[in-house]
Amino acid sequence: MSDTALHTPETLRSRSESVARSLPPLLVEAQHLAATILLGEHGRKRAGTGDEFWQYRAAEAGDAYRSIDWRRSARADGHFVRQTEWQAAQSLMIGVDDAASMTFTGDKSRPSKLRRAQTLAMALSILAVRGGERVGLTHLVDPPRGGEAQLIRMASALMDSHEPGDYGAPKPRVLPVGSRAVFFSDFLGDPSAIETVLGQAADRGVKGALVQVLDPQEELFSFDGRTLFESMSGTIRFETLKAKSLRDAYLERLAERKARLKEITRRTGWRYHCHHTDKSGEPTLLWLYNMLDRAR
Repeated sequence: MSDTALHTPETLRSRSESVARSLPPLLVEAQHLAATILLGEHGRKRAGTGDEFWQYRAAEAGDAYRSIDWRRSARADGHFVRQTEWQAAQSLMIGVDDAASMTFTGDKSRPSKLRRAQTLAMALSILAVRGGERVGLTHLVDPPRGGEAQLIRMASALMDSHEPGDYGAPKPRVLPVGSRAVFFSDFLGDPSAIETVLGQAADRGVKGALVQVLDPQEELFSFDGRTLFESMSGTIRFETLKAKSLRDAYLERLAERKARLKEITRRTGWRYHCHHTDKSGEPTLLWLYNMLDRAR
């Protein structure tokens, strides 16, 4: 298809209408949730863009051309960015797992794990932007930015992207030195990937939190008798005649997973929080808001 065809009024209108159908509900829901949190002083509210030198760091994908310090770069075999303390402290990076397992809900009356994660992520981003911070998504190459336009870009990206496979793991492409980060997931996949990412984040001075989003059905395991278990993608199937007999072993494995996540965060200086989709998002958002304020 030619570039001209991609930009015809019909194509642009179709794309705009498609985005309009999915984007507003997420933003409206997130704005409503964010409004429940009293906006106090969040982040460092220095005048201007900050002028206290903090460090030089190697240039990363997504850094603006004008941000490169050419005098410092001339003394080395690479490009360097002059970073101020304010700029580092004011960046919040967010990752939302959108693999197949996150689309699960045990009841049509409550949101899927993915929808709740998206809402919490956007509500937290709204609070950060209103507090003068820059926000971004970890799976994109774009650097964090401030402003309402950035919130719209993030919401659109969250609605568009989908991770292949049953379970996802954090794969940050942008994680500025000294920034803060939050990863939303059910964290039911391979925990070694989480250990690797948080270890790398800690080495870069990045502080943050893991928010494990679970459906209450995943905590109760109220199955009995003949039951067919199937992964959300349909690639994993298991049938049993005595589902109830598996409950204790399942709950033990889930407890072990939570304990491992808590240990990973403890070792790396991060924090862990578990959220259930049958509960209001307000307590979790307030916890994140206060946690990030202390992590400055």
